[in-house]
Amino acid sequence: MNVSVPEAKLQALASGALERLGLPAEDAALAARVLVLGDLFGISTHGVSRVESYGERIRIGGIKARADVRVERIAPAMAKVDGDNGVGPLVGMRSLHAAMELARESGIGIAFARNSNHFGPVGPYSYLAAEAGFASVIGSNASTTIAPTGGKEARLGNSPVAFAVPNPGGAPFILDMALSVVARAKIRDAAKAGKSIPDTWATDAQGNATTDPKAALEGFLLPIGGHKGYGLALFVDLFAGLLSNAAYLTHVNSWSESPEKPGNLGHFFCLIDVMRLGSESWLEERMQDFRSILHATPPADPQRPVLVPGEIELAHLERQRRDGISLDAAVLERLQTLAR
Repeated sequence: MNVSVPEAKLQALASGALERLGLPAEDAALAARVLVLGDLFGISTHGVSRVESYGERIRIGGIKARADVRVERIAPAMAKVDGDNGVGPLVGMRSLHAAMELARESGIGIAFARNSNHFGPVGPYSYLAAEAGFASVIGSNASTTIAPTGGKEARLGNSPVAFAVPNPGGAPFILDMALSVVARAKIRDAAKAGKSIPDTWATDAQGNATTDPKAALEGFLLPIGGHKGYGLALFVDLFAGLLSNAAYLTHVNSWSESPEKPGNLGHFFCLIDVMRLGSESWLEERMQDFRSILHATPPADPQRPVLVPGEIELAHLERQRRDGISLDAAVLERLQTLAR
């Protein structure tokens, strides 16, 4: 059963829960901001429900509650961020703010973060950057779930990446995606329901495409677009993991297998101050024209008009800010318990 929770209340609850887990108040509020935005976007799997799992890892030493996140500027438009094994959304927000500061000064800014953990959904970072007038490319690596094309052992993670462009007069463009065809959760759901899955979702343990969800759960996720998705996932890990001096590929510790060990995940935040390219009216006119060309496309199904990436999430955001965030009652109860 779902209940409706006002945004301010959920922000306070999530912040309070993170404080009880040991985070300083300012850090807790920053981390909670990302997770609450995840729920506002309708991405409940990466929203405040994550607070509980973060807490489990804090209790066993896998994440440091009072992390000393350090930002080191290494060039006029470049910074390195050491997350000190802190809660991922906190490291993410500190990195985003560092990249914003650099981009305001130089027109472009990039922050590479290391010693981090699962940093929540990517979309909220892109949204916050767009609201501040920055186009962005933001990504993170992850523990291994995908086998290289043609392989039969997991060697790379389902690394999320997002691309965004602001729109002064309306909704920004936000493309937020992981790089597997589907999340493992969808395969679990199919297994529980006794249903088959498309053979494009995953392979069995031998690297062969399968329609059996149980075999798929013992195997590997398939990347979007075959070898092209594999290459894109490697690009994200090269930026987020290798260049940031974080762990990469199989060096990333598994959350599920070794929760007591630091993950040493890496992230990158590349921001562009679009106002250096032209005025607000210039960008607004071009973005509106860009969007209208796509919206004017005759739909193959009249009941399903052509959409621009980000429209569904931003519609959720607008509605839930007005009517309250739809949250699983059990998640709300656990959050309230943690906050107490």
